[in-house]
Amino acid sequence: MGRQWLHAKREVAGLKKGQVTGKLVKEISVAAKMGGADPGSNARLFAAVEKARRASVSRDVIERAIKKGAGIGGEKMVMDHVVFEGYAPNKVPIIVEVLTDNTNRTTPEMRVLFKKGGQLGAPGSNKFLFDHVGLVEAHHADAGLDIEEAAIESGAQNVEPVSHAQNDDIPEGTTGARFITERTDLHAVSQWLSQNGWTVVTSELGYIAKSHPELTEEERTHTGEFLQTLEDHDDVHRVWAAL
Repeated sequence: MGRQWLHAKREVAGLKKGQVTGKLVKEISVAAKMGGADPGSNARLFAAVEKARRASVSRDVIERAIKKGAGIGGEKMVMDHVVFEGYAPNKVPIIVEVLTDNTNRTTPEMRVLFKKGGQLGAPGSNKFLFDHVGLVEAHHADAGLDIEEAAIESGAQNVEPVSHAQNDDIPEGTTGARFITERTDLHAVSQWLSQNGWTVVTSELGYIAKSHPELTEEERTHTGEFLQTLEDHDDVHRVWAAL
């Protein structure tokens, strides 16, 4: 199975503090807008808040982001979700999700980034190369847990193990897993996991590549550098790649 190019905590590690806070605050606001202001009943918001806390984002900033996203109080969230499709170097298909308050600024900036080595396609040009699914990453204190059994009971369509080395939100010595769900089942699977001893660290809709091009190590490095350039843009929310 493919997975997103850099997971939230890893993208955080290489960015400046201001960028980190900005991206996490956007995720919190979007999660609150989509699922409500209560982290207890909104798995995506709960996961986003926990990431923000681990990144030392203050409580006031977190609460303000939740209220803004949920439309509570005087400040309302005005944010467009824009999807760019295209190819990274070496013909690696990618989907880039952007959250912006100014598409007239962000769109030209994305075109410039793609010209540095990628190829920007028209809307719908390569989404058929990906499955649009729900993704839940979680860990359980029982290191010997059967993740396939958990997937069946939770209603997930598939599951794969995730280690601390792959995602440092997964503590060492625990059972880590990525549950792939139908888009409409994302919330239900996240809730079941939370209620059965799992700690959810990511709950979101995403894209999994159906196939992956064969690359040399040098080609992978070149492609990775381009993907990192996209990730570093303030408005880029997620980059999904067939890599």
